[in-house]
Amino acid sequence: MKITFNGKKMEINTGGKLIDIIGKLCLDQNSIVIEHNYKIINKKDWDRIVLNENDNIEILELVGGG
Repeated sequence: MKITFNGKKMEINTGGKLIDIIGKLCLDQNSIVIEHNYKIINKKDWDRIVLNENDNIEILELVGGG
């Protein structure tokens, strides 16, 4: 199925979960914010979200500096 991930179309397995994408990308779960279909998702809900055709996912990585 097709989803939009950070503004780009991508193909994923049907029934994939949001947490699976995070794992494949090897992202630090303590420094990212996830938006699913234009809503910010609480970290405790990441493993509950099953992706559907045409979903929109945005992952923002927080970076500190000065």
